Formats: sequence, C-alpha cells, structure tokens
Amino acid sequence: MRLAARQIDCGRKVGIVASSDDLDVQPETPLLKDLEEGPWPSFVKEIKSAAETNGMSADLLQQLELSYKEKQGHWKHGGIVGVRGYGGGVIGRYSDLPEKFPEVRHFHTLRVNQPAGWFYSSDAIRTICDIWERHGSGLTNMHGATGDIILLGTTTEELEPAFNELTAAGFDLGGSGSAMRTPSCCVGEGRCEWSCYDTMKLSYDLTQAYQDEMHRPAFPYKFKIKCSGCPNDCVASIARSDLAVIGTWKDEIQQDDEAVAEYAASGVDIQRDVCDHCPTRAMSWDGRHLTIRNEDCVRCMHCINVLHKALRPGKEQGAVILVGAKAPIVQGALLASVLVPFVRKEELLDTLKELLSRIWDFWGEYGNNRERVGEMIQRLGLANFLDGIGLDPVPQMVSEPRDNPYIYAHDIGGAK
Repeated sequence: MRLAARQIDCGRKVGIVASSDDLDVQPETPLLKDLEEGPWPSFVKEIKSAAETNGMSADLLQQLELSYKEKQGHWKHGGIVGVRGYGGGVIGRYSDLPEKFPEVRHFHTLRVNQPAGWFYSSDAIRTICDIWERHGSGLTNMHGATGDIILLGTTTEELEPAFNELTAAGFDLGGSGSAMRTPSCCVGEGRCEWSCYDTMKLSYDLTQAYQDEMHRPAFPYKFKIKCSGCPNDCVASIARSDLAVIGTWKDEIQQDDEAVAEYAASGVDIQRDVCDHCPTRAMSWDGRHLTIRNEDCVRCMHCINVLHKALRPGKEQGAVILVGAKAPIVQGALLASVLVPFVRKEELLDTLKELLSRIWDFWGEYGNNRERVGEMIQRLGLANFLDGIGLDPVPQMVSEPRDNPYIYAHDIGGAK
C-alpha cells in the first residue's frame, strides 16, 4: 500500500511541497521498467507516483536503479538509532552514497504495532497516512512479514516527532532486534467459523503483558509468537514463529449426515475429493454414509475445508503449542515441533505465560548470540531442553517413528 506523499525531505528538514514542479524531472530508470510490467501491482510504479511530490522517494528510485545496474546494494545498517525509552521499533538505514543521493542519506523504517487480526477503521488508516506524510517518505508496507505496519523512510530528526504523533493517536511501535517481536494472529473468531479460540484476544493480551520484552531487546535473538485459530494456520505460525499457538479440538469432528448427502447429490465426489486425500485414511464412504475414525484424525482440516457445511471442528476446543520455527538465515529453515499437544482455550493465556517464562530463562542462559530457540534446541537436544524447562516428553513430540533398527552403545567407563 502506498500513501500519497505530499512532503519532501531535503536532507535537513521536512517541508511541504507545493506542487510537483518543485522537484526536478527525474531521470529514466530503464532497469526498473521491467518491474512495472505484468498484471500485479508494482512497487516501482508506486514509488514513481510518490516521487512526483517527494524528494526522498525520487532519490530512492535512483539509488535502486543504480543498485540494479551495479548489482550491489547501497544501504548500510544504521546501528543504534531509535526513539527515547525504546531499544527497538526502528530499523536504521543509511545510504552509502549520501553525496549522490542526499534525500536518502537517512532512510529509517518504523515498525508500528498492528491491530490484532489487521482490523482497521478508515479513520485509523487515514491517521497513519497523515502522520507519515508529515514525517516520512509517505511509503508504507502493509504488512511486513512480522505483521507490523511498516513505515518506510525518514530521517533521524523526524523519528521522535513521528513517534509522538503515533502514540498520541493510540499506536505504539512494534518489536525489532533481539526482542520479542510484535505478536500476530489470524482474524480468528472475528470472521472465521473454524477458530477454536479467540486469537485476537490472546494476541492483544500477550502484547500488553510483554511490553518490556518488545521494546527493550534483551534476548539472544528475535522471538516471534503467532496465533492461528485452527489447523489451517493462516498466519503460517508453524513455519515462521518461535512459539506457535494453533487452534485444535480434542473430541470428535461434528458431522451433519444430511449435509454430507447434499454435497454428494450436488456432484461432489466424496471418495475422491475427501477420503482419498485424508493423510491417515481415517475416513470411508460407502455411497450413502461418511464414517470418520476420529482416533486416527490428525486435524489437517482438509475434509472440513471441502465439506464446510457438513463438518465442523469438535466442541472441546483449545490449542496446540509448538516451538522452534524459523526462516533460513543463520541456519536452515525449521518447522515448529509440538511442545504441548493440547491446552483448553480457557487456560491458554496462563499456560503460555508460564511456558514463556521457562523458555526465556533457559534460552537466556544457554542460547548463543543470534541463535533462535529452534537452533538452540537442535544444538542441545530436545531432551535437555525439555528437562531445562521442566516439561515431560509426550508421544506427540515425535515427528515420525525411528527408521533405524540398530542401537549404538557409547563408551561408558571404558566398556561398550
């Protein structure tokens, strides 16, 4: 999303631009032109539109063109830059060619804590737009991978005024650096009938409870919490968060046989489209009745997604808590592993607070610098991690049975 920029940063002070005539005509950017083609919205088109009235966006465009030409980036990390009282929320960026592109000699990013489920009123969005037009480039990314509102490009001098206006309007900065990142969640019960717990309330409660951990980095590395209301996992928590909270149920899938029959009568091939896609073959169809062996169900949601008027999650609802996912940065990508197989939704917040306290204590003592929780578990072993946080192992923690029949005995006291 682009905000219609109406300001220019001349490298000294942000001032109102009366018209596009106040800016020099921008040189062509032939290498970026290819990125304007195709059916999808183009960030190049949006930056060009902003550059008509904004000098920061104009120089951003030219520096980007040079980066494509020279095949190297021209940004350098800003080091320690932020707002008073906060150690996170601001990503410092500087151009390494400030003489050539003075408007982007500073190009800091603000991460703003998004509302749970990304629900906005029109007034809230207009407020954010107005603030960023006054204090920054007018360019935004809604939303970044973490979930925050990303406000792209401002100077060091404008950080504090922008922050003051945001807080006066009811917004706060999100997490950055070696801190708890801004919790994010799916829309949950706000719109989704499959949600097994109130994701937005949990995300909000966690955000309020851990303000210090978000705004004053003190961890070995980043820590992300993502809340999904059902196993569809619409925020990809199992692949992208150090602690994933995924809604699930403990009893049987709710089944409406009449509705199943209606699906079959309307032409849905129950055997092919539902039963044959069940990963554990827990379903069978005899042409008249759908049978579900719930003891074999792994809650993949496929059957519910296909027969959404006939099948529903069970009534005994809660969430599974998983740990250790991450993208491939320091080491390879990791999917989260089950930590607690089921917590009733009424007990989720208290359980998570206790669990987070234990995980953070252990990670703080044994984690290496810039080592995510999942990487630490790989290095130390799951058994040691569970012992360190005081949890007993359960069968659900085993991703698959061992496929090696051999047992190796290590040397113990010189004997084998």
